[in-house]
Amino acid sequence: MTMVEVNNKKEAMAKARAIRTSPRKLNLVAASIRGMAVGKALSELTFSKRRVAQEVKKVLQSAIANAENNHNLDVDRLIVAESYVGKAMIMKRYHPMAKGRAGKIIKAFSNLTIVVREKEEKV
Repeated sequence: MTMVEVNNKKEAMAKARAIRTSPRKLNLVAASIRGMAVGKALSELTFSKRRVAQEVKKVLQSAIANAENNHNLDVDRLIVAESYVGKAMIMKRYHPMAKGRAGKIIKAFSNLTIVVREKEEKV
């Protein structure tokens, strides 16, 4: 986990690799928490109906813990600065079909990165 400091913006990050869902489905959940305060984002993920929301919640909790323990950031002032999804590996399987044919089954995996940032105080 890394800390990036640009223009006095303190950030912490957490990554999850090889999450067993397609990037398209995972991005719907990741986009829903982008820009939110971390407390609100956690409650949104807790009550989401999507299965992958629990995986996103784990990564967000890890990013919050990294910010608090590794970078001494105030947890109450954290926001989800970035949450983005990338493709990981694809498992290819085949299903027998009629007349000796085979149907392709694609099992996609995804990578998830969440960056939390301490909100600046307005002067």
